[in-house]
Amino acid sequence: KTHICTECGKGFYRLQSLTRHQQTHSEKLYLCSECGKRFNEASDLKRHQRTHTGEKPYTCTECGKSFNKSSTLSCHLRIHTGEKPYTCGECGMSFTQSSALKR
Repeated sequence: KTHICTECGKGFYRLQSLTRHQQTHSEKLYLCSECGKRFNEASDLKRHQRTHTGEKPYTCTECGKSFNKSSTLSCHLRIHTGEKPYTCGECGMSFTQSSALKR
């Protein structure tokens, strides 16, 4: 990791990732009026506000189930496609989510 944050020492492979990370140390301009939590970017605030509103704008075309994040929908779609992109290097088993590899 060649790009190191001078504030906390965390390392990144890409300069773009370091730049985005460094914003977490600066003033957070976007305030959630519901709970007071602050965010660096308007898009992060908008995504967070869905926890208060219950909005789930991402809908599965296969079964109709809805989600509040597009990434959650993407993971869900693997149930229908059978895709298992995460393979264990030790036993060869494949999984739909990377978190299953860490068990």
